Amino acid sequence: MDFDNDIKDALLALRKGGIILYPTDTIWGIGCDATNAVAVEKIFKIKSRNENKSLLVLVDGENMLDRYVKDIPEIAFELADVSDTPLTIIYPGGKNLAHGVCSEDGSVAIRICHDEFCHELISRFRKPITSTSANLSGKSSPGNFDDIDNTIIESVDYVVKYRQDDREKHTASPIIKLEQNGTIKIIRK
Repeated sequence: MDFDNDIKDALLALRKGGIILYPTDTIWGIGCDATNAVAVEKIFKIKSRNENKSLLVLVDGENMLDRYVKDIPEIAFELADVSDTPLTIIYPGGKNLAHGVCSEDGSVAIRICHDEFCHELISRFRKPITSTSANLSGKSSPGNFDDIDNTIIESVDYVVKYRQDDREKHTASPIIKLEQNGTIKIIRK
């Protein structure tokens, strides 16, 4: 299957409120429309994850980021620019997102995705997509497609074919938290 058809099939699933299994700019993720509360709830069930844990969100650029974050501290763009790996930033306040995406304190973890497949998927979808590691809660994150538990594969509505044959071991992104006052806290290296 070619790249374009894979994106079309993933978009079809997302637009119907479905769940996709897809390669991100880091590890394989389970994703859905980050503005659809019913879809978000499905992800928590698939992962057997406690609903008080928030989900990471992928966007395609600064314009989309602006639609889902209340106030973006200026330092965010500088940090993303100097990072040599994809960087997830927890912003003080999310907006226009489904229940379960933001933390109890209102903060939201977002990464601007530059990976060719993800960027194209998000751009065509025109909304952010959740990205939680493709594993059952408490288990190790998959380094590549072969590491994903069959329970996860069978639970989603669409499995992206792109990069399934990639055997390179990938790791999750670093996560930092930005406070409105400019404080930066490293959550995951």
